[in-house]
Amino acid sequence: MKKLPWIRVDGDRLVDATGTVVTLAGVGLGGWLNMENFITGYPGTESQQRQALRAALGDEGYQRFFARFLTDFFAAEDAGYLASLGFNSVRVPFNYRHFEDDDRPFVLKPEGFHWLDRVVEQCADAGLYTILDLHAVPGHQNQNWHSDNPTHWAHFWTHRHFQDRVVHLWEAIADRYRDNPAVAGYNPVNEPADPSGEVIGPFYERLVGAIRQVDPRHVLFLDGNRYSTDFSMFTEPFPDTVYTAHDYALPGIAAGSEYPGITRGEYFDRSAVERSFLRRTEFMRRTGTPIWIGEFGPVYTGEPERDASRLRLLGDQLDIYRSHGASWALWTYKDVGLQGLVYAAEQSPYRQRIAPVVAKKARLGVDSWGGTDRQVRQILDPIEELFDREYPDFEPYPWGRRAWIHLLVRHILLAEPMVRDFGRCFEGVTPDQAEELAASFALRDCTRRDALVETLRAHLAAERRPQ
Repeated sequence: MKKLPWIRVDGDRLVDATGTVVTLAGVGLGGWLNMENFITGYPGTESQQRQALRAALGDEGYQRFFARFLTDFFAAEDAGYLASLGFNSVRVPFNYRHFEDDDRPFVLKPEGFHWLDRVVEQCADAGLYTILDLHAVPGHQNQNWHSDNPTHWAHFWTHRHFQDRVVHLWEAIADRYRDNPAVAGYNPVNEPADPSGEVIGPFYERLVGAIRQVDPRHVLFLDGNRYSTDFSMFTEPFPDTVYTAHDYALPGIAAGSEYPGITRGEYFDRSAVERSFLRRTEFMRRTGTPIWIGEFGPVYTGEPERDASRLRLLGDQLDIYRSHGASWALWTYKDVGLQGLVYAAEQSPYRQRIAPVVAKKARLGVDSWGGTDRQVRQILDPIEELFDREYPDFEPYPWGRRAWIHLLVRHILLAEPMVRDFGRCFEGVTPDQAEELAASFALRDCTRRDALVETLRAHLAAERRPQ
């Protein structure tokens, strides 16, 4: 494994051992060790998908599918490709289930460390740092699908048992990588959403203390509350810590949006996007600590004119980050065609097999990310009207009643039974065929989103030019 220089915090910048400023420019490896429905095409949550695939494929087919998937979704070729574009880092999200089973809490499994070791080594060999990101925790740290949460309750914040397990896991991870500079640092909890706002601060103090007892050297990357947008739980910065905001711009994710232009009644141009960035990073700038935008990026529609406007938005965001010295990780690297730099080809065996479910997901709007409610307004209109009339003051955490209704109706009520439809797509598939389906995600067979790739390549080349 290639040895990379240690990274540390120096004031409001990251630097290497020589004191040279390091700006992390990377991608998130979503959908690999933590799967998400819009990334690989299933409805609901990762655990629901896995249950459906095990029932359809049998134990051998299931094991061979995921062994091939984990091998091919990210390999040395992927790391080399990212390095060739000019990236210097990869954020690696992972689900606690790779390390621990719920019926055997605190008993850590070696498989999870095998996959983390592999990605750290592959990235280091390509000259890429890794940031290890616990994306889904026991009990669920937020209310949405990407924490593998089948409900709308984040029980992590009300059960000490779940918190104890996360501390235990991070102590083990810190012990394993404490002497490895190719790991730029640890991102202990992705997008926490503590509704009370009272638990997250003390928990972070406890977690940081536990990690520092084991590993005093690696940088910590701490997300704010409310999906990494609220930093009110922090007072004095922790040493050697980067605070990470997530900076999804509404014109890049809202259906029917234009940029520059009006989205949901608000005009967005570069100045509006920068104001949002400044609001989300106020804590970092006030305390003189580094800024890392841990997630951002538009979704793409397949409509050339609209996608061109979203690439313009992306370019403006990258320029804003550069002007403020912010590090960043674009979401996401690889998927089935919504957001990734590369994606499983439309004619690939996997995408052909799941095509009926993907179409049904789009029709019913069951995916939160990239889905729309256009064809289910006849369901939602009377519910929203009833709540406006009967519960006008009801604004549940974290995004209010409209988002709460959509979570319950579209993303749970309509999505959960569709998991059975997804499983049926794999009935009769042999173990050999299961491996072939998973191989659809190998880079050699993927389609590259050329306009996005060239936008990023040009920006990264400009970053390397002397100022």
